[in-house]
Amino acid sequence: ITGYATLELAVRTTKLGAYDFVTKPFTPNELLGVVERGLEVRRLTLEARSLAEERDRRLLEIATEKSRLRTIINCLADGVLVINRERQLVLYNPAILTLLSLKEAPRLGQPFEQYLPNPEMATLLAESLSSPDSQYSRVAREFSLDPEGKTVVMANVAAVRDENGQILGAVLVLRDITQLKELDRMKAQFIAMVAHELRAPLAAIKGYLDLILGDTVRDPAQIRHMLERCNQRGEALLALIQDLLEVSRLEAARTFRRIEQLPLADILQSALELVSPQARTRKVSITCELPAELPLLQADREEMIRLFTNLLSNAIKYNREEGKVWVETKVEEPYVRIDISDTGVGIPREALPKLFREFFRLRTPETKYVTGTGLGLSIVKKIVDAHGGRVEAISELGEGSTFTVYLPLPEQVGKST
Repeated sequence: ITGYATLELAVRTTKLGAYDFVTKPFTPNELLGVVERGLEVRRLTLEARSLAEERDRRLLEIATEKSRLRTIINCLADGVLVINRERQLVLYNPAILTLLSLKEAPRLGQPFEQYLPNPEMATLLAESLSSPDSQYSRVAREFSLDPEGKTVVMANVAAVRDENGQILGAVLVLRDITQLKELDRMKAQFIAMVAHELRAPLAAIKGYLDLILGDTVRDPAQIRHMLERCNQRGEALLALIQDLLEVSRLEAARTFRRIEQLPLADILQSALELVSPQARTRKVSITCELPAELPLLQADREEMIRLFTNLLSNAIKYNREEGKVWVETKVEEPYVRIDISDTGVGIPREALPKLFREFFRLRTPETKYVTGTGLGLSIVKKIVDAHGGRVEAISELGEGSTFTVYLPLPEQVGKST
């Protein structure tokens, strides 16, 4: 309110934030009108500021949510690819590039078909855009991504719809199931092998017993021989079942292990005592060369004894009569190394990678009469792996074999003599 109003003054005060001005003389109604206009301007200003703040907050939330969604999609192990109604690529993640072996990143807005190497997969995704079903539906199908069938994926395809059920696009999710398919194959093979290994001794036992019970054989010496064979087959069957139980126990996620500090010399001595009758029968000599000081192991006693018993037993079984077995140990930081060598028949080079598989048996003229379950070395590897070590084998056919076990040393453990 001023009595010296000029246009210049009005402009300056407005720039300083004045809503309006009134010059003298004025009536109360004129003053009231100016004040009301000022209050309305103030209200509108505050409302505009609030709307701007709300807009900024929403934009930030959208940007944050979009970033979060993008991060989640990028971190997925499954490949994700999204297209719009025009069959143009609108979204993908790095995993899809790996699965599809794409050397260059796809360009958004391009037709998606050029990025899918399998025509059937592209057709499946395109068909989802014309799905008549207004509800959510998903189609799952297996595809091979290469002619050799080395990489197998499960493709899940679904249409993307709005709240009214209208199709906006489609999403393709690829999951690599190559390992699952291999596990299924190995499982079927394992079951077939177990069935065969169980059936063979049972059939032999039943055959001998049928002959005895049917009075087909009456000679006491022959009957005794058959009963001895039944006993041998029964022992082989029991050994197979025990090994199967051991494999199952070692593969169980919650296997309990009594980890303690163990003198390596005591473990090796216990294993040697267990195989000494077998060595005497085969006339195999065992030499154990141990240094004056041996480290302690941080391990499960029973599993360590089983580990070295299996290796020593194999060294005896696959040895020549009056052959030799050597046991040597030395420290190779951060491991203790145990070598078990023999003068046996040896292992063909092509068989070495298969040694630690379940039920693998060496089939040569020299080993066809050797009995066993084919699980001993697989048990060895599972025990070594469970204790953070590794096991290796070197051999030449006819020249014997050496199995080397590396077990980690405890970080702060004393020495035992």
